[in-house]
Amino acid sequence: MHSQRLTLHDFAHARAGDKGNRLNLAVFVYREDHYNWLLGQLTEKRVSEIFSHRGVTNVRRYPLPKLFGVNFVLDDVLQGGVNGSLNLDGHGKTLSAMLLSMTVENPVSL
Repeated sequence: MHSQRLTLHDFAHARAGDKGNRLNLAVFVYREDHYNWLLGQLTEKRVSEIFSHRGVTNVRRYPLPKLFGVNFVLDDVLQGGVNGSLNLDGHGKTLSAMLLSMTVENPVSL
């Protein structure tokens, strides 16, 4: 049986902000009954692994239960910051799209 590839974007949206070399990523599920599923999918370890190629040194997760989301603060992921990096797009918005493209388990099957 062929299984469909599901991404975080199928179940959530994100907002991003960057300041210097620190990135703030907030992810919110579309349906509040998926909140506990989100907590299981988005751990500090998994987010750190996703951004390891960018040199992230620390990831902190802050659950936002009344908003049905989580906020992550990532250190040293912007490779010097928007003005200090040689990357064409060092903004956090691009990195939020990268996070939303991660493969996830189907919350219905859990």
